[in-house]
Amino acid sequence: MLVIKRDGSREAFSLEKIQKAVLAAFSDCKEESSFTQSVSNKLDKYVSELVEGREEDIDVDEIHNIVEQFLMKNNYFNVSRAYIQERYRKALRRAENERLTKGISEKLGASNVQNQNANLDEHSFGGRLGEANRYVVKDFALNYCMSRKARNNHLNNEIYIHDLDSYAVGMHNCLTIPFDKLLAKGFNTRQVDIRPANSINTAFQLIAVIFQIQSLQQFGGVSASHLDWSMVPYVRKSFYKHYKEGLEFILDFSEEQIENFGLNDEMSIEDEKYKSEPKVYNYALKLTTKELNQAAEGMYHNLNSLQSRSGNQLPFTSINYGTCTLIEGRMVTKALLEGSIKGVGKFHKTPIFPCGIFQYMKGVNDKPGTPNYDLYRLALESTTKRLYPNYANVDWSGNAGYDKNDPKTYFSTMGCRTANGWDVNGLGQLKDGRGNICPVTIILPTLAMEADRDVEKFMRLLGRKIGEAKDMLIERFNWICSQSPESARFMYENGTMAGYVPEEGIRSALKHGTIVIGQLALAETLQLLIGTDHTTEEGMKLAKRIESLFKKRCAEYKEEYKLNFGVYFTPAENLCYTAMKKFRTKYGIIPNVSDHEFFTNSIHVPVWHDIDPFKKIDIESQLTGYSSAGCITYVELPSTAQHNIDAMETLVNYAMDHDIPYFACNLPNDVCNDCGYTGEFSDKCPECGSTNISQLRRVTGKKLPSMIAIS
Repeated sequence: MLVIKRDGSREAFSLEKIQKAVLAAFSDCKEESSFTQSVSNKLDKYVSELVEGREEDIDVDEIHNIVEQFLMKNNYFNVSRAYIQERYRKALRRAENERLTKGISEKLGASNVQNQNANLDEHSFGGRLGEANRYVVKDFALNYCMSRKARNNHLNNEIYIHDLDSYAVGMHNCLTIPFDKLLAKGFNTRQVDIRPANSINTAFQLIAVIFQIQSLQQFGGVSASHLDWSMVPYVRKSFYKHYKEGLEFILDFSEEQIENFGLNDEMSIEDEKYKSEPKVYNYALKLTTKELNQAAEGMYHNLNSLQSRSGNQLPFTSINYGTCTLIEGRMVTKALLEGSIKGVGKFHKTPIFPCGIFQYMKGVNDKPGTPNYDLYRLALESTTKRLYPNYANVDWSGNAGYDKNDPKTYFSTMGCRTANGWDVNGLGQLKDGRGNICPVTIILPTLAMEADRDVEKFMRLLGRKIGEAKDMLIERFNWICSQSPESARFMYENGTMAGYVPEEGIRSALKHGTIVIGQLALAETLQLLIGTDHTTEEGMKLAKRIESLFKKRCAEYKEEYKLNFGVYFTPAENLCYTAMKKFRTKYGIIPNVSDHEFFTNSIHVPVWHDIDPFKKIDIESQLTGYSSAGCITYVELPSTAQHNIDAMETLVNYAMDHDIPYFACNLPNDVCNDCGYTGEFSDKCPECGSTNISQLRRVTGKKLPSMIAIS
């Protein structure tokens, strides 16, 4: 006779194993002394009589039942209870192991591919390994890295903890990189030290290198806050080199004559000394422009091909630009926009990265007659053709106190919407070297249901949950601060995160970042509470009350804890879907709430509302001011605007005039994969007739599996 185990395998029957299990139960009850040789013999006899001599194999659970019967018949009630409880715990562990094994198998076999972000390829070897690793590490984080309160809030679909795999190792989220410093001084990597850039070509190559290396130190996006300004010194260096070449080759100057000409590589390329030799000047300008265009093109190719994080993911990169009125900065912005319009690769496809962000600034580029208005128009053209750039409002009221003479303080974002507000620890509106440290998101509809759809109960519960979200963030912040600087050596050794003092530990730098409380599905929450969303006056009134509570509490926490708590209108494209699945499982289908496949992202107007883009701006602009740590307003246009740049300008101006901090447009972007034609078409390329078509769309708060998410 053999024992049939739970996995179907068989092994020889063993009284010794039974004895050990029963002894363990006696020990759990602190009754080891009661398990005498007499009891042991009695147990052997009881089990043997019921088991031995059987012709058929016996199931392991039947053996357990026999043991429990023995304990109960002999009045070992406490021991029997301990034996049963251990049996139950083992059953739970087996179920958990089976769940983990199933999940890991799906990830390793790419049988449940989601590709939650445009920079992630879950089909690749690296992607499959990474997803399997994340599956295990997320489970570890929930069970061993946080308080029970934090875990329960996450599992109950009340407060979502982002990037659990990164939680486990104590990694932070986003960062705006201080490129000015790194390019000017050089930097160290684990293998080698990198010299300062001495040309525009080298500078752009190093931008891609720094983006890639820094992305390995964190789990979120990396950005440049004012790339046009940052590149000015390197345009000048390249122009200086080309001008000296021109003096030698065109005017046949000797080295001594060139030296006596009185040039240096910090001079503006509009300096009169340069212009004193027009032929040489034009020669140098032509070569510098060519080098700049090639360097910008190279950056686009690098950032769409240089994968990191074990080869499964492109860095989520963002570049802000558009305010530099110096000739060199204008040249950079022009090259970036023309590179975007041109596209990448043989078929000139729309570059997914970097996320281009044009910084709209009154008196600089907002209207005809301003110095960079022509670049604004070029940006609008790029948006109509390539979706990017988005538009950051430098004059947004939420960025009050910025220094107009310091572009490092201009409003910028880290791509999807994350932004740095006023630093309570001394850096003011400085953006460089600061980032989002960690986020959580409150699932508002769950709270509405737990409050029995009663407004006042909901507000009380929301207040409590905002407090718990604060506790969860502090818990995670402290965990991140406990990590060794060796965990992110590049970041701390090179000062890419501002404020690091080795003697004080990494908290000295992390305290300047933001820790944010996000939210999901305001529209559905209002439907649950009052039967209408914020597209109506009644709904907007309650929406403002809810957002006021978020803003008030975060402001209080910021002062109390001296940490940069902020309200975050979460970029939650995938969470919109997963949170809805959990909600529907628990509460079923509720009209206008859970009768879609996804929740509405943050405070956005639901995508199924048929309203024009101006009306959408009118509505969302009433709420964006409540967010200090990142928000965005999207509008979706049903058709291309490539032939109507004026209409696009009217739309962006309207958003900026309504104090929208960050604005983006979703337009049709269809690409023929055979000839590269880009435009708006359905199932057939109008250029070559091919049906091998890709449709590129932003996923903005809805689940569209057939399209590519880029924000």
